[in-house]
Amino acid sequence: MGCLGNVLWFLCGGFVSGLSWVLMGCLWCITIVGIPVGLQCFKFASLSFFPFGKEIVYGGGVGSLLLNIIWLIVSGLPMAVVSAAIGLVLCITVIGIPFGLQHFKIAKLALMPFGSYVAS
Repeated sequence: MGCLGNVLWFLCGGFVSGLSWVLMGCLWCITIVGIPVGLQCFKFASLSFFPFGKEIVYGGGVGSLLLNIIWLIVSGLPMAVVSAAIGLVLCITVIGIPFGLQHFKIAKLALMPFGSYVAS
């Protein structure tokens, strides 16, 4: 299911989701101070392109908490709201539920990207 789910995901909206992470990373990398945040965006863009079969492990310390607060205020909240809204729309039908759940996973990641990593 993972391979088929990833192919369908990419063709039916995963490209747009991953592209939003890439664009956000490019915006953050404009300044030298924002490069660490931009690199996080690029790291998680691969998850947005192909989310099936991958899990997110959350953790981190005080530094991650501070960066997550700044991220949330500047760009995390709009991305999380968009992913959650798309997830709700997809969960209306039975066929769309697996894809909606992947959007919820990405929405949670959009709120707390620092201190987390993708486990295959």
